[in-house]
Amino acid sequence: MRSPSVQLYSVRDAVDENVDAAIARLAEIGFTQVEPYAFHQNVADLKRALTAAGVTAPSGHAPVIDAEAPEVVFDAAAALGIRTVIDPFIPTDRWQTADDVARVAARANELGALAAERGLEFGYHNHQWEFTNKVDGRTVYDLFVNQLDPAVVLEVDTFWATVGGEDTPALLRRLGDRVRAIHVKDGIVDDDIRDVLPSSESALIVPEALRRAFENQKPAGQGDVDVPAILRAAPRALRVVEFDAYAGDVFAGIAESYAWLATNDTEVSA
Repeated sequence: MRSPSVQLYSVRDAVDENVDAAIARLAEIGFTQVEPYAFHQNVADLKRALTAAGVTAPSGHAPVIDAEAPEVVFDAAAALGIRTVIDPFIPTDRWQTADDVARVAARANELGALAAERGLEFGYHNHQWEFTNKVDGRTVYDLFVNQLDPAVVLEVDTFWATVGGEDTPALLRRLGDRVRAIHVKDGIVDDDIRDVLPSSESALIVPEALRRAFENQKPAGQGDVDVPAILRAAPRALRVVEFDAYAGDVFAGIAESYAWLATNDTEVSA
């Protein structure tokens, strides 16, 4: 098995309580890599916790597209050893038209160039609305990717792409090495939530149907997502385990995903 990562947002309550203990517990499961979120807000604490646990952070999430001073985020990434900075969320109301897509893509290209000046990469992480929203029959995600400079990379959330109606393995094969990382996430894929969207302020302010979809997420291999096919389609992408929410002990769920990858990702990664 290649060394997977885990999105710290999955254990956000534990991080808020004690970041050192949370990262140490993930290291005990077997993780040697994590993906921090909003890392520019707590650089010193994260650096201490990562060092103490012997864990690195090759990628991290931060809201860079709307940042007034993106240099601050990139400098924080460099201080933490994060090479790939991912913007996790542009709300659905800004993905409605071709002009909307062009604006987001232009900003992403600017940030890709700015990141490259610092030896970093910049990329974007999807939810389902980039696939459910269409312009002239094409998904806005497709329009977006086609306008990106090659320097801008992608992190595909494979659960939400699947919920959005995408053939995710086929998508990953088309995108190839532009996909630096994938979120390994499983759960119930229900057509009833395909077009159910969060608020424009936060991906976590959601209607009841979407809240249930969060809580029905499952360890890798236990839900409706074809995780084996996804792994085969992105053999070089960093695997990042993530739960938006979990009905049980999220550390136990993460450990089950880690164990599943140890058994099922070996041939894919060889």
